[in-house]
Amino acid sequence: MQPSAILEAALYVSDLYHAERFYGETLGLERIAKVEGRHVFFRCGQGVLLLFDPAVTAEPPAAGARLPVPPHGAQGPGHLCFAATAQEINRWKAHLEAAGIAIEADFEWPRGGRSIYFRDPFGNSLEFAEPRIWGLT
Repeated sequence: MQPSAILEAALYVSDLYHAERFYGETLGLERIAKVEGRHVFFRCGQGVLLLFDPAVTAEPPAAGARLPVPPHGAQGPGHLCFAATAQEINRWKAHLEAAGIAIEADFEWPRGGRSIYFRDPFGNSLEFAEPRIWGLT
């Protein structure tokens, strides 16, 4: 057996209000769920981006919790890559720079495909890349 896709990915942020503004307004993702002080979730294509406050999710669920999700979290910046065409990458680069967001790297991969890297307000490394960097279409 083999998983067919990644359904969700999580990043950890220190300020959910600013995270919601950045991912919702700057990146244009659709918010689909929110629990004040704990998390905010966004739809991204066929997947979901989960943004958690790591201090809250590190705590075990209360006894008898309706959704007994085990504790989780991460220390330090994470990484997430969004798929984009070459034309979309050009537009994203211009959009991000117009919003005052520095592009840390912009390059062509040796086997083909381009990536741009930038940071969210919490230090997480974000990337837009052509799927062909991994041999995908």
